[in-house]
Amino acid sequence: MRWKEVLIRYGELSTKGRNKKEFINRLRDNIRNTFKDISPLNIQTERDRMHIQIENNEQMTILMERLPKVFGIQSFSPVAVCDKNLDAMKTLAREIMDDFKNKEITFKVEVKRSDKSFPFETHEIQREIGGAVLSHFQNLSVQVRKPDVELRIEVRKDAIYMMAQVIYGAGGMPVGSNGKSLLMLSGGIDSPVAGYMMMKRGLRLEAIHFFSPPYTSQNSLEKVKVLANELSKFGYKIRLHVIPFTEIQVLIRDRVPENTLMTITRRMMMKIADKVREEINALGIVTGESLGQVASQTLESLTAINDVTSTPILRPLIGYDKLEIIDIAEKIGTYETSIQPFEDCCTIFTPASPKTKPKVDKVNYYESFTDFDELIDRAVRNRELYIFPMTKPKEDKFEDLL
Repeated sequence: MRWKEVLIRYGELSTKGRNKKEFINRLRDNIRNTFKDISPLNIQTERDRMHIQIENNEQMTILMERLPKVFGIQSFSPVAVCDKNLDAMKTLAREIMDDFKNKEITFKVEVKRSDKSFPFETHEIQREIGGAVLSHFQNLSVQVRKPDVELRIEVRKDAIYMMAQVIYGAGGMPVGSNGKSLLMLSGGIDSPVAGYMMMKRGLRLEAIHFFSPPYTSQNSLEKVKVLANELSKFGYKIRLHVIPFTEIQVLIRDRVPENTLMTITRRMMMKIADKVREEINALGIVTGESLGQVASQTLESLTAINDVTSTPILRPLIGYDKLEIIDIAEKIGTYETSIQPFEDCCTIFTPASPKTKPKVDKVNYYESFTDFDELIDRAVRNRELYIFPMTKPKEDKFEDLL
């Protein structure tokens, strides 16, 4: 079987108006970025669909593996070609329908004759190809209305194009079509899921992580890097900003009442995140908070944390329960990494009885005795930057000779 192209359907992008072309171009660029290791790709865009030309079987395999993770794609189909004669068409139809031989399904043949000079009419092609398929597969039956499978045939000038398999994509909007925000990535279950959900709505993300050695280990940082790399598989690179947070976190522990430690720690994190956000020209901050899940995520606590910034705080998980979040984490492949037992800075110095309803004025009062501004500026200046997916270093062909 000769695979000629992959046909991509847009889904939600089809509802866009005058700016539709911008969304389509963004999707095309994201696809090129996702598959730059097999580039250059020959991509042709149309108003309601996109075509990726196939050059070899290896390229086809990689496309089938990664396309389901690219946001902005509703579904896609591998398209095969054959010569413009009935015998070749029957052979190709049987090869394509062989994917469905192990289950009882209904099907129909749908034909589009772009080349009107082709000697067979639409109904003749349907009858000939449908008969060839039915006689070869005992598990198939014809259903004109709402069949399980549509065998689609397009007669073009150069060849016959044929497809049947419809593979569902990630849906949503192309990453980057709705601006850029900064994700607070802790290393737990929730924050990678929050990042995934906002990427699905078209946000391009950079991530920030707070690292407090020696209280948090190098393993905890490596875990966050793996999570950032997983998120980068959904259509765009991720820049991870790692903040040295030990000095500030120890000072908070020593200077404020124990029951407000959690709230004030998160306020300092938010202040730092806001400064980084401003430097990278992002418009919002994304967190994985879910209302009432822990003491720092009560409405009163979130109000106290929000008090330090006027930047929009996006909380896509705010109404989700933990089991729903875990289901998504398992689906996107971050759960097993997130549950690795390495401490992050959110779990150290945890008070026995944290304040669940902190008052903004009291929190401001406790903070007023310490000048955190200089420490915050230094932490931002001294941050480390990692970019994902990480590129593999090129092999040195002469290394063994040295």
